Amino acid sequence: MKILLAEDDPQLGELIVYMLKKKGGHSVDWVTAGSDAYDYAISSHYDVLILDWMMPEGEGTEICRRLRKDHYSGAIMILTAKDALQDRIKGLDAGADDYIVKPFEIDELLARLRALSRRNYAPILEETVFFKDFVLNRTSQVIRRETEEISLSTREFQLLDLLIQNKGQVLPREVILDRVWGYDTDVSLKTIDATIKLLRKKLDRLGKTSLIQTVRGVGYKIED
Repeated sequence: MKILLAEDDPQLGELIVYMLKKKGGHSVDWVTAGSDAYDYAISSHYDVLILDWMMPEGEGTEICRRLRKDHYSGAIMILTAKDALQDRIKGLDAGADDYIVKPFEIDELLARLRALSRRNYAPILEETVFFKDFVLNRTSQVIRRETEEISLSTREFQLLDLLIQNKGQVLPREVILDRVWGYDTDVSLKTIDATIKLLRKKLDRLGKTSLIQTVRGVGYKIED
């Protein structure tokens, strides 16, 4: 998973980042101010935001409420030393999906992150998708271009479908790996590059710009 951690305590933040990477295998961005947390959240894709309650330039609950007001639909966890019932209610009412109290065990944090990642935040998808000169059928996993049927493997179809769902946005390789192969897979990021190469071979017409664009050092996207 790709995680954004907003924690202003340098020692605790460094420890959480280290453990999320080492024990969870997650990709983590770390900021120390509420304003930065908001900016990062709306400008990039994260599977989960972990927001400390007490931060400079915006408390975690304040940032959470602001994101929800702006229709942010991703998973948000509040991290805090406040354990009173009214505090927990306040955090959840601000729009948080979960709440964890300091001090905590890293295994509990990892378990809560796994639970959040299993929740479905995506809208219900139509069976048939029309995109440029392609028609995708999600039930049969068949793709057609005019009268031509293009044969794709299950992973190729899922990857293409994911890119089309997020057309116009850059999808980092880590996000693709998590959504198509699963966060606990042994597959490397090179497998994504190989699958993209096969997709281009099957989908692109000679002399035409590739449907799938590479964003060097980040991932891939399809333009709307």
